Amino acid sequence: MPSPFDLTGKRALVTGSSRGLGLAMARALADAGAAVVLNARDTAALGAAAHDLAAAGATVNAVAFDVTNRESINEAITYIEDEIGPIDILVNNAGMQFRSSLEAFPPEKFDQVIATNLTSVFNVSQPVSRHMIARGAGRIINICSLLSDMSRPSVAPYAATKAAVANLTRGMAVDWARHGLNINGIAPGYFATELNEALLSDDKFNSWIETRTPMGRWGQPEELGGAVVFLASPASAFVNGHILYVDGAFTATV
Repeated sequence: MPSPFDLTGKRALVTGSSRGLGLAMARALADAGAAVVLNARDTAALGAAAHDLAAAGATVNAVAFDVTNRESINEAITYIEDEIGPIDILVNNAGMQFRSSLEAFPPEKFDQVIATNLTSVFNVSQPVSRHMIARGAGRIINICSLLSDMSRPSVAPYAATKAAVANLTRGMAVDWARHGLNINGIAPGYFATELNEALLSDDKFNSWIETRTPMGRWGQPEELGGAVVFLASPASAFVNGHILYVDGAFTATV
């Protein structure tokens, strides 16, 4: 009897997957048997990531497109579906952070954060969902954050986007579950990635994370793998519209 976590024969598109959490999730999906399509704007980093996964035995393609550009997205999704194969699993991971006090937050940066973290989820999910709906099956996994439910100084726009992504996830499930789609979110806590390099090198903040998180440490990128494989696999067949927190119990304590 096959494992309910087996993804053999499935294809996953992971946005923002040339490094960090995106690459770690793509690797986990590949290890579970899925063919993966990596995405990023940086073609050099994208090519290097694809090369490393292929060298480890993964079936991998790399498609560069900008998740904030609808024309670029539509062309890319059409290319993947027609030339590579159907997208069975979509992981909306692309995102950015910009820190500033809210009163001094540059309006153009606010717009960029909204476009990259929130609007992109709609931009990519809509054309992908149309193919999934036609096939009567598909998994969409949106990367939220523990800041979907809270905030910290200097990150209000980021927190606003992640709260919106969480509720967009629920809305997608309400609209698309009847077509055979499962749409869920993962809300990571503080993970040791390039995006958090400035925080990792801040001794005071690092100490706060270790004290504030009941598990007493930062998460490691590979520790997100089990969650994404679960939500992408038959093991989560009746899980829909759910936000799964992977945060070392950060949000469970005060």
